[in-house]
Amino acid sequence: MTEKWLEWAQQIQSTAQAGLTFSKDKFDLKRYRQLLELSAEIMSSYSSTSMSTVMDLFHKEEGYQTPKIDARAVIFKENKILLVREKVDGKWALPGGFADVGVSLTENVIREVEEETGYRASYKRLIAVLDYLKHPHPPQPYHYYKFFLECDVTGSPADQTLETSDVQFFERNGLPELSLNRNTKSQIDLLFQYLNNPFKQPYID
Repeated sequence: MTEKWLEWAQQIQSTAQAGLTFSKDKFDLKRYRQLLELSAEIMSSYSSTSMSTVMDLFHKEEGYQTPKIDARAVIFKENKILLVREKVDGKWALPGGFADVGVSLTENVIREVEEETGYRASYKRLIAVLDYLKHPHPPQPYHYYKFFLECDVTGSPADQTLETSDVQFFERNGLPELSLNRNTKSQIDLLFQYLNNPFKQPYID
């Protein structure tokens, strides 16, 4: 579902990143740097992001380009799902975020739940692994895989945290405005298919 211009730019960026990682020839390295700049120019031209900002993002990348991991917690209670209000845009999302290096997937999710909600979480099962590009998210410079892990929680929610300003459970037909960079309505609908359905197999794109 990604825009074609973004798909092309991501492919050019990935090729350039691989070339800069493995090439030793100074002329090839120059060409790969030009490809990286071309990718940034495409992204900047078709979005509201400046080329310098895109290049700053690219310069933070090292090594062979691979998809990034976004890990989200799925927490049900009384036929409702737990969402947090993001301070950055005032919209709602499943607790979670990008996985950190040196920490397992479940450890990442458990930590994010506690930091963003105040609840103490424990891993229950894997529900879905989705490709960001196959879902109606806004354009992003990188390619992401989104992992959705069902968790159980105990304790009480926090009034607010460093990243979130509210924590609530919502019914399937009463969802608030979602932060579409993080999760979409169709993804929440998919997750609700796992409510009270312990034997349903994980959905993987």
